[in-house]
Amino acid sequence: MGYIKKVYVKLGDYVKREDNLYEMESAEFDIMKSQADLGLEQSKIVVEFWRKRLLILQKRKDKLEVKANNKMMMPMTDLDDLNTMAENAEAMLETSQVMVEQMSIKAKQLATVFNYLKMKAPSDGVIVQKNIKVGDMVMPGMLTIMMVDMEDLEIDVSISEGMMRHVHVGDTVKVAIPSLEYRTDGKIKAIIPDANPMTHKIKIRVSFDKGTKNIFPGMYAKVLINKARQ
Repeated sequence: MGYIKKVYVKLGDYVKREDNLYEMESAEFDIMKSQADLGLEQSKIVVEFWRKRLLILQKRKDKLEVKANNKMMMPMTDLDDLNTMAENAEAMLETSQVMVEQMSIKAKQLATVFNYLKMKAPSDGVIVQKNIKVGDMVMPGMLTIMMVDMEDLEIDVSISEGMMRHVHVGDTVKVAIPSLEYRTDGKIKAIIPDANPMTHKIKIRVSFDKGTKNIFPGMYAKVLINKARQ
């Protein structure tokens, strides 16, 4: 959720994959990301502090153990205190390392959200619907921009269930676009297994090569199915 900062496209524009579509206001996200990055750096500093502290205590402990092995006079309480301090330092180090992991996950999550401030085109296509302008509030699930892939157009055909014996995936069919007087061959790409119980119609998808013709989604097409194959 956020406010639209800038819109880069308008209706009818052709866009390429990864082209910017629109950008959202980033002030709030900037603060959150900075806080997460700062928290991660601070937790790393704490880990380094306790690692060095543990190393110092371990060296002092080793020196006292050498003196004890050489039967030199020394208070045993000093060694006990060092053991206790070392255990505490080790516990703090483990806690700090867990904190680093948590802050690292949070920083990655915010970095992912931050990437969504600039919406990019998922593929090449044409902008066919734009429901936003600068200053609008965008809500989760809201349709902002609709684009259509113009390179991989398919024809959606409804046929009666009685024709199913004549239809097979991979069959070649004749395709015509009457408004453009364009004819070509198409191929049955898929048969949608969802018969309408009211109309007893079944959908098939036909792929075809549109060549250099200005063929757009929503145009009327005719498909001729050969009944020779049983």
